Amino acid sequence: MSKRAVLEVIALDVEDAVAAQAGGADRLELVTDMAADGLTPSAETVAAIRAAVDIDLRVMLRLADGFAAGDVERLTRLAGRMREAGATEFVLGFLDPDGHVDLDAVERIAGVLHGCRWTFHRAIDHAANRDALRKQLGDFPGLDTYLTAGAAGGVDEGMPVLLAEARRRGEPGYEQQLLVGGGLRLEHVPGLLAAGIDAFHIGGAARPSGWEGPVSSEAVAEWRRVLGGHA
Repeated sequence: MSKRAVLEVIALDVEDAVAAQAGGADRLELVTDMAADGLTPSAETVAAIRAAVDIDLRVMLRLADGFAAGDVERLTRLAGRMREAGATEFVLGFLDPDGHVDLDAVERIAGVLHGCRWTFHRAIDHAANRDALRKQLGDFPGLDTYLTAGAAGGVDEGMPVLLAEARRRGEPGYEQQLLVGGGLRLEHVPGLLAAGIDAFHIGGAARPSGWEGPVSSEAVAEWRRVLGGHA
């Protein structure tokens, strides 16, 4: 029997986390401040969510809107506090002003994660050269996932890139899992599944009332049914 596709849901608080798990989510991305596209939540929030659910959590390490690392020392301290709060998986990704991966920032932060698994987030969709970025990060400890829409404009625009990268899975720089998110809709799913893509990330799609409302377990369950498997 084939393994079911991974469904990751953005959670802002305990209510979101409990609803996402009830709907059949496999993993949560924990953030705050979606007006800035998701920043690092408080350690208290992480600890409360960790106590409330038993699915995997990935905690965002990001201080401000955009893809510059900013205060790397502060980020490394935050990573330590998140680990103390029970986090064992993370999300990060930084570019320099020219759109190239900020290797120094990624190395320093990944270094304090001590092998924890982590996702390089949608900064890849804004990179000057995503193939070069992948190859530069190919052997980074803990990096097992790229969150990507294939293009800065979202999945509609990025579908050809997603399908092309899925075909390259296993090549140097392409060993990591593709986690598709960013303007993702249910109608995209059949073609992505057919291409062998097996991980999907939703935020607004799990919130019928928008970002001011909570995650809906029913909305998550609909995604779970389309992706395969049951809540």
